[in-house]
Amino acid sequence: MSWNNGIWTIIEFQHVKPGKGGAFVRTKLKNVANGKVVDNTFRAGEKVDQVRVERRGHQFLYQDDLGLHFMNTDTYEQVNLPLDAVAGREYIKEGATIDIIMHAETDQALTTEIPLAVELLVTQCDPGLKGDTATGATKPATVESGATIYVPLFINEGDVIKVNTDKGDYVTRISAA
Repeated sequence: MSWNNGIWTIIEFQHVKPGKGGAFVRTKLKNVANGKVVDNTFRAGEKVDQVRVERRGHQFLYQDDLGLHFMNTDTYEQVNLPLDAVAGREYIKEGATIDIIMHAETDQALTTEIPLAVELLVTQCDPGLKGDTATGATKPATVESGATIYVPLFINEGDVIKVNTDKGDYVTRISAA
């Protein structure tokens, strides 16, 4: 929806009909462009403009001085976005698919959504110490996308791991080297 000089999405809402007075709707709104979350109350009959957005799959091609380059998987058109426009960039490897949310009328990229979990190859990590697994200790590991993730001591170079992109946490080992 278009409101307060921005495009917002409704995260939560509650319709309230008090015993006295008019009904209203309490909402929690998220700005599509910058992710800011605000609370707002709309009175009964208050109008907001609807905005049509489309979710389009794009494949990550490469990164250079201009930013990140993506290709629409349906039309093969290329789009480049600045580095700060893609939250979770450090978990995207070349060839991975993400969703770009586009304004349907202007074809302007509004925001991006990466998968909640991705599988990445461990490219560098120190070997774990034998017998030190009972403490639940972790060690830093660099993955193929360039991110550093803390993993259990039994993870080695060449292992493929699943990473939670929301928190940047290790989830599980997919395959061993």
